[in-house]
Amino acid sequence: MPELDLTTDHKALDDDLAARRYFAKFERITRLLGGVAEAMEKERGFSAMDGDVLDAYVRAIAATFKALSLKYLVSGRLEGIGQKHLTIDLHESGFPIYQELVTMANDAAQAARHLEGMADAGRLKDEMVRQIVGERVVPTRLQYALSQRLYYEVLQRGGLYFAQMHPKAEWIADVTGGRRGYLVHWGTYDSQLNVPVVYLMEVVDSGRKALPLDERRWPAVQAHLMAQSVGGLKLLTIAKGFDTDFDDLHPKRLRRLHLGPMYSSAFTLQTGPIREVLEEAKSPKGEDWALAWTVEELESERVEVEKGWFSEVEREVFRLDPFAGRGVDTGATRVTRSLILPQRPFQVLAEKDPAGFRDVRKFVVGKEGRVLVYG
Repeated sequence: MPELDLTTDHKALDDDLAARRYFAKFERITRLLGGVAEAMEKERGFSAMDGDVLDAYVRAIAATFKALSLKYLVSGRLEGIGQKHLTIDLHESGFPIYQELVTMANDAAQAARHLEGMADAGRLKDEMVRQIVGERVVPTRLQYALSQRLYYEVLQRGGLYFAQMHPKAEWIADVTGGRRGYLVHWGTYDSQLNVPVVYLMEVVDSGRKALPLDERRWPAVQAHLMAQSVGGLKLLTIAKGFDTDFDDLHPKRLRRLHLGPMYSSAFTLQTGPIREVLEEAKSPKGEDWALAWTVEELESERVEVEKGWFSEVEREVFRLDPFAGRGVDTGATRVTRSLILPQRPFQVLAEKDPAGFRDVRKFVVGKEGRVLVYG
């Protein structure tokens, strides 16, 4: 077998058929992620609200892939245009590179203007038929024009996953003492790892005005959380910083979900056991993949009161993983790693039983798309 060239992490899908296979693979994966969230909800790993929130982010990711699939529908078949190919991170990601989402966000901001200057879809289809019947040629430029029309229509409809998904607050319940509980959630697209990352934080609000309606605190909370949403920061650092900066907001639980990387022999380079599993599985088209899913969790263990000259302030003391000091290293109460994969790769993984995967939970896609949990 030739040695893998790991000199670059980026790859342009310069063939339209390869691009379509790539997008079809992700369409299936995002569809299955809903089943994974349901399985975790049944095991009480997620609440019903957690599941609904996560489902909304997964649907946004699916919409982003749909938009990009239209943008690059005729990849490699046209000369003389700008960015012609989707660029993905082929090593330890499998997702589009960060710049793809930044460009898409810029396009979305100007979608209405683009659509004003484009022929409508019906007219473009009529011209394509005339060219096929009358001139007997493939109407590639008209296909490109139609794909761009559809791309901007998707962008204009909205509901996509961007490089930054600003915080929202969902009311959970009233707490004793006139306090209110919220689930604050937001998302980013990690510019280093090139994977979507979703944050869920349960907060108790002891302020006078409800947090989402507070024109003083809520903008500051949103700005603070987005500034701290960096993959290299530990959850402990993020939670402590929030607890310190907002005296009347008390973070009780913080979770960070990494939805990736995606591994596939057809599109990515991988090393170690996962490469051997995918190669030996020889899965049929559409089933040659595995998606990693990591949940970091940090929970408050107790509250300590700091006394000042004229006031008292509550501070959270967070519980760290007690085993072998790993909590100090990870800055989390626990870290759960999971792998979502079709049946055939799972069978090979179970037979090989590599040590590094024994503690990884497996969500296996069975018949008719049912998700089964192992481990």
